[in-house]
Amino acid sequence: MFRRRLNCLSLLLILAFAFSLTAQTARRPLKLDDLSRFRNVSDPQISPDGKWVAYVVNTTNTKDDKSNSHIWMVGIDGSNDRQITFSNESENSPRWSPDGKYLSFTSSRPGKTRGNQIWLLDRNGGEAQQLTEIKGRLQGHEWSPDSKRLALVIGDPDPDADPNPSPQPGATPRVPKPIVIDRYRFKQDGAGYLLRGRNTYIYLFDLETKKLDRLTKSKWDEGSPAWSPDGTRIAFMSNHIEDPDRDPAAQLFVAEAKPGATEKQLTPEGARAGRSRPEWSPDSKWIAFLEGEEKKYGAYSMDHLALVPSDGSSAPTRFKATEDLDRGVSSPRFSPDGKSIRFLVTDDRSVYPMKANLSGGAAEKLLSPPIVISSWNFGAGKAVAISGGDNKANEIHVWEGNSLRQLTHQNDELFAELDLGATEEVGFKSKDGTQVNGLLTYPTGYMKGTRVPLLLRIHGGPNAQDQHSFSLERQMFAAHGYAVLAVNYRGSSGRGQKFSRAIFADWGNYEVQDLLAGVDHVIKMGVADPDRLGVGGWSYGGILTDYLIATDNRFKAATSGAGTAFTVAFYGTDQYIIQYDHEIGPPWNPKAWETYVKISYPFLHADRIQTPTLFMGGERDFNVPIEGSQQMYQALRTLGIDTQLIIYPNENHGIQRPSYQRDRMERYLAWYEKYIRKAAGPSSTSTAK
Repeated sequence: MFRRRLNCLSLLLILAFAFSLTAQTARRPLKLDDLSRFRNVSDPQISPDGKWVAYVVNTTNTKDDKSNSHIWMVGIDGSNDRQITFSNESENSPRWSPDGKYLSFTSSRPGKTRGNQIWLLDRNGGEAQQLTEIKGRLQGHEWSPDSKRLALVIGDPDPDADPNPSPQPGATPRVPKPIVIDRYRFKQDGAGYLLRGRNTYIYLFDLETKKLDRLTKSKWDEGSPAWSPDGTRIAFMSNHIEDPDRDPAAQLFVAEAKPGATEKQLTPEGARAGRSRPEWSPDSKWIAFLEGEEKKYGAYSMDHLALVPSDGSSAPTRFKATEDLDRGVSSPRFSPDGKSIRFLVTDDRSVYPMKANLSGGAAEKLLSPPIVISSWNFGAGKAVAISGGDNKANEIHVWEGNSLRQLTHQNDELFAELDLGATEEVGFKSKDGTQVNGLLTYPTGYMKGTRVPLLLRIHGGPNAQDQHSFSLERQMFAAHGYAVLAVNYRGSSGRGQKFSRAIFADWGNYEVQDLLAGVDHVIKMGVADPDRLGVGGWSYGGILTDYLIATDNRFKAATSGAGTAFTVAFYGTDQYIIQYDHEIGPPWNPKAWETYVKISYPFLHADRIQTPTLFMGGERDFNVPIEGSQQMYQALRTLGIDTQLIIYPNENHGIQRPSYQRDRMERYLAWYEKYIRKAAGPSSTSTAK
C-alpha cells in the first residue's frame, strides 16, 4: 500500500513538473502591446582591431510617445553586449577612428551648441565629449585614415530660423516670414519646401585645431564623401548641371583632401551615378560606384555597378559580371587584395552577397537564398551584417565562411514568447502567362485543410519587394486569424529590368492582374475563403488598393493609406515632378492627358466601388499628399459606401509617432473585423473542398 502511494505521488510530481515546463515554454500570438517591445538593430561597425562591434538600437518610449536610439557595443565573440550611451536624446552613426582610440557618434543631446553634433568616446574611458559646434545641419561624418581629420557633410542653416525658439513668457511670438519658392522641384517629404540658396557641402574638420574648412569652392550640393585609403583624396557625389532640380542623377568627383581644392569630375556629362557612397580600391587606383537608369525610368531604376580609374584616365565602365545578372546591386566592397568586388544582389524575395573577380568571369553567390542581409561592414578580416527571417527579427550576424552566426540578441526574449504564423513562398501565372511570385503567411495555429479569411497586403514603391524578412504587419494579422498574401507584382524590384519597367506609364493594369491572380491562387490552394477577402496597402500599395476595389467587388473590406486619386491634381503638389514630366508628360500634352485620365481610373469610376474602405494619411505628407485619400473618401461618402478618413497630425509619409503607429494597426484590425470576420458569421471555420 505504501509503495502504491509512493508511486502515485511520484507520478503526480512528474506530471506537475511536465505541466510547469509546458507552461514555461508555451507560446502565444502576437498582440498590440508587443509593438512597443520590438527593438530595431542597425548600423553595425567593426572596430579596427576586429574585437568589437558598435551598433545602434532603436526602442519605443511609450511614456514620452517617441522612439529613442542609443549606441551599444558587443564583442565579436558575442560577449559583453552592453549599452554605452544613455542621454535623453538619441545617438546614431557610430564610427571608429582608424587608430582605434575613439568611437564617434552623432547626437542632439544638450551641449555647447544646439543641434546635431559629433561626440567622441575615448576608448580609455570617461564620458562622451562634444567635438563639433556646427551651426548648420550635420548629415554625416567620415574619419580620415590617419584619424586626424573628419570629412563632414553639412547643410546650410536656415537664415530665417529663430535662434531663440522658446521666447520668454509674455513675449510677442515671432511671425514667420513668407516662404519664397523659385525652384523646379521644390518639395521633399520630411525636408519640407526646398529653398534656393540652401546647399549641402563637404567640410574638413581638424581634431587638434578644431578648425572647419570647406573641401571645395563648388556652388553645388555635395555628399557621400569617401577617403582614399592613402588619405590624400576624397571621392564624393555631386550634380554640376545648370539646374540640378531637373535631373536628380549625380556625377562622381575626386578632390585633394585639403581646403579649397578643385574637384575633378570622373563621370561624363549625362552620367547617372547614384547618391550612395563610392568605394575605393585598396591601392587607391580605382573607384566603384552605382549607376542608375535613364531619367524617364527613374521610378523603376535598377542600380548597376560601374568602375572608373581614380585619376580619370579613362571613362567609367559597367562591371560585366553584375550586368549579366539582370538584377539590382548595392553596397560594393573591394576585397582586401583588390582583386575582386563583393556586392549585394536583390533577387526574387531575397538579398544575398556575391563576388566577382576584376579579371573577369561570372559572379559567385556567397550565401544561398532564401536570405536577406543588409548593412554589411568589414574590418580586420571580419565581416558583419544585419539579417533576420520570416519568423526572426533582424539582428547583427558575424559572417563566417558560408554561414552567419548571430551576434546580438535584442529581440530573443520577446520572440521566445511568440507563436508566429508560418510563411512560405508561392508562385503562379498572371492573366497573360507572366510568372509572378510572393509570400503567404498562414494564421497562427493554422489547421491544414481549413479555409480562412485572406488579406492581400500590397507593398509600396512600386520599385521594392516583399522579402524573407520579419514583417510585423503580416504577423499581427496572422495572430488575429488571417492568412496574408504579399505579391511582388510587375513593377517590383528583384525580377530584372523588363519586369520592373512593365508598368511604365500604365499604372493599375498589370499590377492588378498579378494581384488578382495571386488571390485566385490562394483560393485554389484551399487556404483562402473566397467570401472573406480583404485588401490594403500604403503609398503605391494604397494606390493599387484603390485600383483593385474599383476593378473587382469581391473584397469585403479595404484599407488605403497615402494613395492618389485624380492623378493630374497631384502635378506640382507632391515630390514627383520629374516622373510626371518624363514618364507621363505634362497635362497640357493631349496624349499625356489621356494617360492621366486612364491612371485616374479608381477616382473617375468610383461609382463601381462597393467595398467599405478606410482611408488614411499623414497631414504633412509631401510624398503622397493627404489630398488623395481625401478625394477617394469624399467620392465614397458621396456614393453612400461605408468609409472613414483618418488623418495623422504633423506626420509625413511614414507614420513615426508610436501612438499613431499603434492606432493605425488597431484601426486596420477593427475595420477588417467589422466587415470580414463579423459579417462572415459561422462560415469562418469552413473546410476546404
